[in-house]
Amino acid sequence: GPDLKTKPKTVKDAAKKAVHFYSMLQTEDGHWAADYGGPHFLMPGLIVAWYVMGKPAKMLNDHQVSLMSHYITVHQQADGGWGTHIESPSTMFGTTLMYVSLRLLGVDKDDTRCVRGRAFIQENGGAIMTSSWAKFYLCLLGCMEWEGHNSVPAEMWLLPKWFPFHPARMWCHARMVYLPMGYLYGSRFVYDNAETDEIVLSLRQEIYCEPYQTIPWMKTRHLVADLDNYSEIPLVMRLVQDMLARYETWYILQPIKNFIRKFGLKFSIDYMHAEDLQTNYIDIGPVNKVLNLVSAYHASGNNVNDVEVLNHMMRVPDYLWVAEDGMKMQGYNGSQCWDTSFAIQAIWEAGLLDEFPDVSKKVWSFLEKTQILSTKTSQSSPAYEYESSKNRDKFYRHVSEGGWPFSTSAHGWPISDCTGEGLKGVLCLKKHSKTIKDGFSSGDLAQMSAERFEKAVNVILTLQNEDGGWATYENNRGFGWYEQLNPSEVFGDIMIDYSYVECSMASLTALSDFHDQYPLHRAGDILHAVEKGRHFLKSIQRPDGSWYGSWACCFCYGVWFGIEGLLKAGEPVDSPAIKKACQFLLSHQRKNGGWGEDFTSCYDKDYASNGMLAYGDEGSGVVNTAWALLGLSMAKCEDVEAIKRGVQYLMKRQLPSGDWPQEGIAGVFNRACGITYTAYRNVFPIWALGRCDATYGTTLDI
Repeated sequence: GPDLKTKPKTVKDAAKKAVHFYSMLQTEDGHWAADYGGPHFLMPGLIVAWYVMGKPAKMLNDHQVSLMSHYITVHQQADGGWGTHIESPSTMFGTTLMYVSLRLLGVDKDDTRCVRGRAFIQENGGAIMTSSWAKFYLCLLGCMEWEGHNSVPAEMWLLPKWFPFHPARMWCHARMVYLPMGYLYGSRFVYDNAETDEIVLSLRQEIYCEPYQTIPWMKTRHLVADLDNYSEIPLVMRLVQDMLARYETWYILQPIKNFIRKFGLKFSIDYMHAEDLQTNYIDIGPVNKVLNLVSAYHASGNNVNDVEVLNHMMRVPDYLWVAEDGMKMQGYNGSQCWDTSFAIQAIWEAGLLDEFPDVSKKVWSFLEKTQILSTKTSQSSPAYEYESSKNRDKFYRHVSEGGWPFSTSAHGWPISDCTGEGLKGVLCLKKHSKTIKDGFSSGDLAQMSAERFEKAVNVILTLQNEDGGWATYENNRGFGWYEQLNPSEVFGDIMIDYSYVECSMASLTALSDFHDQYPLHRAGDILHAVEKGRHFLKSIQRPDGSWYGSWACCFCYGVWFGIEGLLKAGEPVDSPAIKKACQFLLSHQRKNGGWGEDFTSCYDKDYASNGMLAYGDEGSGVVNTAWALLGLSMAKCEDVEAIKRGVQYLMKRQLPSGDWPQEGIAGVFNRACGITYTAYRNVFPIWALGRCDATYGTTLDI
């Protein structure tokens, strides 16, 4: 292992020690496993599903139940509530779901944890004041009547595809969540034993401020506590929901509604089945995973031993993670491919690919096998049948073959930036690692054909939006006014897939790297796409020189992506856009040499004035510092003293093992929810040290 007694004296040695430590965490198949938890509304959905299905041990065993209870306990806050995520102030969304989960896991209502949690709920108006996603789970459990939830009509899927607001035009995560919601709402699914279950009957009294039987449910549909109301339901959507409430209840409309709904429910269950097969029952994310599972359970006649239900339950462990705080449900089935793609690029820029040959070989094998629908194994699975143009059109899927996922090949959903970073990872190994070249020669490593690289490029090129940028999973299919129909109070900008600085940088830099190695393949298309991407990045740069980071905290992250993307697209180092970006970063360097932001940067869309005060080091953090240094060194910033102070901050914070301390939450999604990326504390400092050393040399050494 690393020398625990000797402190590195040079930047190169600090990077090497960090890689030495990190190499010990690499798994046998070549990826790095990491905690991708943080949100507090994911695991409660799984617990509700487990409970309404009769608490099958095949799904959650006693040990898992105990660890989940521990997780909920340690994240209860001083006011008795729980946040939407681990760094959030208490919300009704987080508190209602976590409280109900504790009770379903067997904690008595008179337990101190429940007494405190219940007090918070009642002080804030009771569960009628929680947000719509929490209300949905309460309806499934039988702790709220369906009249208290706004309509989710499954028959929307029957609209013609040209219709301006067909649900297929929504962002895929929102689409795939509201798909099973529509099925379960239309089926009016309720836990079989809701009227006799002692815990459910007790919860009906515990979480409301008035007797359950007296609550006028229809009048509570729009109620939501200020604590949860990040993205207030627009007036247009409230009017639509009121119209749909009449559609659901007016006697004269019921025959036609019931007739049409049968076809909507049939399409929904078929669509969910296709999603299950395309993702090997993992599904795109944890929310639709749980709701698809409950839908399959309902469609089977509530048969927990049905093959579809069993297939679903076998994939539940993919989402579970055990850490110091207990067992949690992650925001995906992991971040394996994403973290590994970054890690190998960091090791390359540190000049250490061949000093850690086993690491490089294992990463190559992992990334080669993880390319979606590109191996014999994946092409023999049912998922490959859905790659036909007919099936992709039927179920609204973009081309998948050749892309890379955020997590695993089995997950099956390619993403623009994950495809870009995965492609860059294999290209850098193929070009710069003697170990990999020798592995090809000896036959120890599987080579990738040029066609596989070309298919990755095809995925990226087809994902470019008209504005020149790249969104996440698909092209932008909708319109900005869709946000006027956002039914979720707790998340912002979820209705369509927007172009982002992060996705755009990863995509255009991958195209650039590919073009360097394969200059004859679609050269005109690639150069045109890169130039369009360059103009897009400049168009979304803020007047202060920054870019808003939509998938991490936040401006240091966004500025690194912006600088890197522009320079790889041909922007001159001395251009006004690059100079402004560098000046923005330099203006936020803290006295100790580091940079720091916390989740408030994302939530407020403004640089956190106190930096990472609560969870960092005098307001600075190692991850933010690494991002800032990556951007500045890419731009060959002339303020060498600022670079030196940042590098020395990272070296000072490095632990004797070569690791860095875990600080505040690094990731975010949908503006309002933080999420953990524990791998970032290793990957990005390694990368920053390596790049700074390569750019500035020994002038940075202590």
